[in-house]
Amino acid sequence: MAGNYQSLLSPWAILAIIGIYFFILIVISYITGKNSSNSKFFLAGRNAPWILVSIGMIGASLSGITFISVPGKVGFDGPNKFFSYLQFVMGNLAGYVVIGSILLPLYYKHNLTSIYGYLEKRLGFSSYKTGATFFLISRGVGSALRLYLAAIVLHTFCTAPLGLPFGVTVFLTIGLIYLYTAKGGINTILYTDVLLTISMLSALVMCIVIISKNLGNSVNDLVSQVYHSDYSQIFFFSDGWSDPNNFFKQFLSGALIAIVMTGLDQDMMQKNLSCRSLKDSQKNMFIFCINLVIVVTLFLTLGASLYIFAAKENIALPQMSDEMFPMMAMQHLGVTVCVLFFVGLIASTYSSSDSALTALTTSICIDFLDLEKKDYPEKKNKRIRTMVHLSISAVLFLIIMVFYYTNDSAVINLVFKLAGLTYGPLLGLFSFAIFTKHIPNSKWVPWICVICPLLTWIIDLNSEWMLGGFKFGFLTLALNGLLIFICLRIVSIGKVEHSI
Repeated sequence: MAGNYQSLLSPWAILAIIGIYFFILIVISYITGKNSSNSKFFLAGRNAPWILVSIGMIGASLSGITFISVPGKVGFDGPNKFFSYLQFVMGNLAGYVVIGSILLPLYYKHNLTSIYGYLEKRLGFSSYKTGATFFLISRGVGSALRLYLAAIVLHTFCTAPLGLPFGVTVFLTIGLIYLYTAKGGINTILYTDVLLTISMLSALVMCIVIISKNLGNSVNDLVSQVYHSDYSQIFFFSDGWSDPNNFFKQFLSGALIAIVMTGLDQDMMQKNLSCRSLKDSQKNMFIFCINLVIVVTLFLTLGASLYIFAAKENIALPQMSDEMFPMMAMQHLGVTVCVLFFVGLIASTYSSSDSALTALTTSICIDFLDLEKKDYPEKKNKRIRTMVHLSISAVLFLIIMVFYYTNDSAVINLVFKLAGLTYGPLLGLFSFAIFTKHIPNSKWVPWICVICPLLTWIIDLNSEWMLGGFKFGFLTLALNGLLIFICLRIVSIGKVEHSI
C-alpha cells in the first residue's frame, strides 16, 4: 500500500482472526467434501439449492478490490465519483437479463459442464480451445492480481511485523484456499461462499452503524445526511461522452461487463449450472440482481459516511482513493472497525478467489484434458483433478511473486488492462455463435482472437486525438468483440443446417 498506516490491531491479533476464520472454512470443507466425485467437484452433482447460489454469487462477484475501492471512489473526482457507480450497476442488471434469458437456457439445453463446450458444438474445435484458453488467461491473471492486492495488505499489517517474507504470506494465502477447495470443489464453495458473503455484508453494515455512533447520529440520521449531501448524486448526463461518469457510457459498459465477466465466464456460470434446473438458475439470477443493488448501495453509503466523518473530524484525506477506507478503519474508527475491516477484506477476497481456482481447475480438466469424455476410474479422476488444482495454485503463486518483485504499478496496470482485453474474444466468439449461422475457417480463429485485442489496445491509446477527446474506458470490450465478430464473418466458409 502507498500509505504507511499503523493498525490499531497487533499482528498476532490479525493472525488470530485469519486463523479462526479459516478453521471454520476448513471444517465446512471437511463436511461438504465427503464422497467427492468429479460431478460434485465441478457442479455439486447439479443439485445445488438456488438460494445458496444466489447468496454466494454476491461474494464471488465482488472482491477485495471492490471492498476497498468502491467506498474510496465516492469522494474523489474521476471515474465512479459520488454514487455514479450505480449507473454501472444498472447496466449490470440489463446484462443479467441477457444472461438469464439467452445464455442460461443455452447452457442448460446442452447440459454443459464447461460453457466453452458450446463453442465446439457451434463453431468447431479451434474456437472451443481458443475460447477456453482466453478464459484461463483472463481469470488466471485477474485472480492473481486480486490476491496480490489482498496479500499486500495482510503482509503490511500482519506477517511483515512478525518478520515473515512476502513469499510466505502468499504461500499461506493460496495454501489456505487450496486446503478448503481441493476436496469438495464447487460443492464446498457453495457453502463457504455463503459464510464469506454474510461475513463481508455484516462487516459492511456494522461499519456504517459504528460511524453513525461516532458522529453522534442514529443510522437513519446518517442515511438522511448522505442522501442530502452532494455524494448521493447518481446520474451524470451533462458533460457528454468525454465524461467517464456519463450515464450512457457507464450503463453500456455495465451491461457488457456483466455479460462477459459473468455470462461468458466459467467461474460465475459454474455456480449457476450447479442448480437443479434452468428455472432455479433463473430464480437465482433474479434474486442476485436485487441483492447486488442493495449491497453496492451499502458500499457507497459507507464511502459517503467515511468522507462525512473525515470532514467533521478535520482528518486529512489520503492522496489515493484506495487508501481512504483502510486509513479510516485502521487509525480513526476504533478497534472494532479495524477488526471488521480485516474480516470484510478476507471475506471479499476469498469469496471471489476460491471459486476462480475451482473454475480454472474445471476448465483445464474438461476443456483440455477431456475428463468428461474419458472413462477413467473415479480414483484416477480424483488424482488428475488434484494435480491440476495444485498446479494452478502454484502458477497463481508464481504470478503474484512476479507482480511483487516487478514492483511497478505501471506494469501491473498494464497486465490488468491486457487481461481485461482478453475477455473480448469471448464476447466475439459467443456473439457470432449465437446470432449467426456461419462457421468460421478454424485456422484463422486463434489469429483473429490475438490480433483484434492488440488492435483494440492501439485504437484505445489513440482515441482522444482520433475521436475528438473520446475515451473508450470499459467500452474497449465492445470494440474488441465487434472487431472479432466482423473478422469471423469475413473468414466464414459456410452455414450450419440448424441453429444450435
